[in-house]
Amino acid sequence: QLQVVESGGGLVQPGGSLRLSCTTSDRTFDYYAIGWFRQAPGKDREGISCISSRGDSTNYADSVKGRFTISRDNAKNTVYLQMNSLKSEDTGIYYCAGYYSGRFTSRLRPLRRYEFDYWGQGTQVNVSS
Repeated sequence: QLQVVESGGGLVQPGGSLRLSCTTSDRTFDYYAIGWFRQAPGKDREGISCISSRGDSTNYADSVKGRFTISRDNAKNTVYLQMNSLKSEDTGIYYCAGYYSGRFTSRLRPLRRYEFDYWGQGTQVNVSS
């Protein structure tokens, strides 16, 4: 069972940047597709971005296209979410999640909560002046 831990959240001003990390000690990390979700206060958890186990396929929610970039370093068992040009509506708890997809695969499931089986505890991001 994959266990992941998020880090990198914090307080940032509008227009600023943050980089979130999702790490694991599981040596089968490169068998899993990984996604980022966020949940704003009073709202449902929404999919932000995901990346294939091979790292060559990515998806983004329309709300973050052109501002956020997902990447992975399988040698470090880490997936990153680089967030630029942050807006107040980006505020929320950011969760890392994964599903078993096979090693070095390029296919991705839809970026929906029920497609992902393993979840971290989340990291808080606050965008405010």
